[in-house]
Order: sequence, then C-alpha cells, then structure tokens
Amino acid sequence: MRLRITFAKTGPLRYIGHLDLHKIWERTLRRAGLPLAYSQGFHPQPKIQIAAALPLGFVGREEIVDVWLETDDSPPPALDSIQAAAPPGLTLLSVTPVAERAPALQTQVVAAEYRVVLLEAGAGSGLERKAADLLAKESLPRQRRGKSYDLRPLIQALEWQGDSLRMILSAAEGATGRPEEVLDELGIPVENTRIERVRLILKPAIE
Repeated sequence: MRLRITFAKTGPLRYIGHLDLHKIWERTLRRAGLPLAYSQGFHPQPKIQIAAALPLGFVGREEIVDVWLETDDSPPPALDSIQAAAPPGLTLLSVTPVAERAPALQTQVVAAEYRVVLLEAGAGSGLERKAADLLAKESLPRQRRGKSYDLRPLIQALEWQGDSLRMILSAAEGATGRPEEVLDELGIPVENTRIERVRLILKPAIE
C-alpha cells in the first residue's frame, strides 16, 4: 500500500532539516505500528518520499509525503493513530491511498505557494506597486551558485494582500523560484519576514 500524507510542519520542527524530517517520519510510522516497506539492495531503506525540501525556518502548512507499507489492507490506517505517534509540530491533515506505481512524488511538484509576513511595522508601504512593477518586467537576471538565470519566468503570481505577500513560484526540477530571491528584488530583508509555504501544487492526475 502506498499512502499520501498531507501534513503541517510548524513550531520547533521549522528548524529541522530535510534528512532529519525523513527520520522523524520513519520513527513516527514505526511508533504507530505500521509495517514499512523497504527498498532493495545492500542498504535497504524505508520507502518514504517527501515531496520537496522545506528551507530551515519556513513553516509548511500543507506538505506532502508518500510512504509504502507491506500490506494491502483496506481502508488505510486511521489518521488519528498516526497523529498520536507524531512529535509536536507535525500535524497530519489527511491520509489517502495512491497508486503504488504512480510517478515519484518529487517529480509531480510544479509550483509552490508562499505567504510572507513582514515583521516590521510599515514595511508593506508601497509593496502593491512594487509587486506590480516586478511582474511588469520582462526578465530579472540573477546569479545562483555562480550560474546565471532569469527569475521572472519562475514567478507565477505575486500580490500584496494587505498584511502579507502572496507568491506562487515554480518548483520544477531545474526551474525553482525561491521566495528570498523575490524579496531581494523587492528590497525586503528576509530576516525581517516570516515565510510560510502554504501548499505544494502537483501536476494534474491522469485518469
């Protein structure tokens, strides 16, 4: 059985890295008494796929993980039974079965929506106009790890909503937009913000 779990990552878990989150999921599922399936080879690992790494300090409101179990029982395990085994800050939102041979979860992520809260009073002044001006530009040349790229096509949506900045950024492999880079273009220091990844956007399911 392959399960898709939607969850929130908040509180102290904001400062847990991607690899450690993988271990937390393994421990949580074991505590819940679920029979994890393992990969083949010399170093078998539990089959757990997290959709996309979340940068340290970011809150994740609707993150996604796929896990494989050595069972084909129906219905899937109850959400409450897994939640009871989870640490503080890991909140399960839904548990649903998906096709075992569906594409790898990481390859299905195409974009991510973010909410950026400004922590300094008055910092949002003029941001509606700045966001519009940024979207009006044809290109936004930048450097990342010594390589040139264009940030503009990676910004799918950008708007000031009165108390926060909403962004939808490309999250495909080789074409990932980062909220801190957008903030830099807007002249906003990232340390003066709180960033939440509101949701991950997946490719439409093919019937």
